Amino acid sequence: MLGSGAVPLPGFLYFGTFCPKVPTRGGATTATTYIRPYKKAAGLSAVQTMEERFAYGLNPQKLGAVSSHLCAPATAAAEFLLVKSEYQAATARPVERGALFFQIRQAFPPGEVTAEEANKLGFETAMRWTKGKYQFFVCTHTDKGHLHNHIYFNSTAFDCSRKFHNFLGSSFALRRLSDRVCLEHDLSVIQNPKQHSKGRFLHYGQWIGDKPPSAQQRVRLAVIAALEKKPADFAAFLRLMEESGFAVKRGRGGVVSFLAPGQNKYTRLRASTLGAGFDPEDIRAVIAGERPLPELPKDAPPPIRQVGLIIDIQQRMAEGKGPAYERWAKVYNLKQMAAALQFLQENNLTDYDALAAKTTAAVDRAHALAGELQTTEAALSKVSGLMGAVVDYAKARPVFDGYKAARYSKKYLAEHEAELATYRAARAAMNELLGGEKLPKMDALKKQRRELADKKKALYAEYRQAQRDMREAVAVKANIDHLLGLTDGRTDKEQTR
Repeated sequence: MLGSGAVPLPGFLYFGTFCPKVPTRGGATTATTYIRPYKKAAGLSAVQTMEERFAYGLNPQKLGAVSSHLCAPATAAAEFLLVKSEYQAATARPVERGALFFQIRQAFPPGEVTAEEANKLGFETAMRWTKGKYQFFVCTHTDKGHLHNHIYFNSTAFDCSRKFHNFLGSSFALRRLSDRVCLEHDLSVIQNPKQHSKGRFLHYGQWIGDKPPSAQQRVRLAVIAALEKKPADFAAFLRLMEESGFAVKRGRGGVVSFLAPGQNKYTRLRASTLGAGFDPEDIRAVIAGERPLPELPKDAPPPIRQVGLIIDIQQRMAEGKGPAYERWAKVYNLKQMAAALQFLQENNLTDYDALAAKTTAAVDRAHALAGELQTTEAALSKVSGLMGAVVDYAKARPVFDGYKAARYSKKYLAEHEAELATYRAARAAMNELLGGEKLPKMDALKKQRRELADKKKALYAEYRQAQRDMREAVAVKANIDHLLGLTDGRTDKEQTR
């Protein structure tokens, strides 16, 4: 049986090796990163296209920090073009063929990182994504309610040996890399970001958990967080609200309203809107120490029960923690073991082998769903790409037929160079995506895309639940392993001394 031979809970608090933290879904979340290619804009040259886009990233009114690799941000367009010209001289492939550069966007929630820290995270993400072989620069913007990076990298390698091609599943791979970088820096991540109806991901400044809290709830939480920092006066309190990403609007008669990041309508600071204790006079009383912090309304959504890993108190005390921390850690560990035991009871797990089997099954299921989701996303991307290529091919085909009827006239080519380039690119894309198979009809492609989109949506919901189940099972097993003095199936040496 699971409890056979186990030491009492209070004794357990002082034994066992330290467990690393497992990321959970609570609290702040990091950004869903995406990648976008940029081709030469109509009516502009290659360098003008790059200068126009780079000017947005380098706008001093938005810019909080900037860094670069193998180029200077102010002259990046010219330096990108120089590398492309060398590539063209070596391969005879036109500079303007395909994507000129790629942009990666990476956003962070308010208050989790500074502009400099966000820029370092963006630089590390770009360096690992390009393996240091492509020029890039990172612009961190502070003009929104959340910090976000714009990463621009050249599509041509610095040594002119290759060009970067946006492969199937590149967005998925980039998101995983960005999440890995954030986890390595002890930041939280969204495992399954929710989507718009058209498939574009919400940025992490907008999306929190399974259900985004209301604007009123976000204001309440921010107000309490600001008051916990003990501002000196009401003006300092408002500055703290602004630093946390909220826009502050002052009206007649001392009216104060806040605009939550991602919201369109201001929320007024008053009891009739936010609940008892949230009037400006109440806030001033809290600052003056005349009343306690306001309480969240009872109808606020309760937090989802989670099982966290217990704390190795001996190790933490050796690191210089005080008696107050020791008392808190004992209570915390008891709560986590109670949650673990509740999990065992709810799942009728009275045997350790059954717990281990359930944990393994939960991990395998989450990984299997992740693989199936990746495959579905790749198939959906392929079908969408094929449909786009078919449309471009159909539009440009009459121009090519005219070119052929003109017996490949150089004059005709000069007059219709862009349309003919579109035709060739569409035909090449179709050949690559079809792989020798027969081209399906457009109605069939549309039906397949709808089916894949529905499957992807269903898989996301299933995968999200599987991730929760896996995290809970892994945390429970880790806590039980410590309770029984087990580490990877072996007796813990620390406990036998």
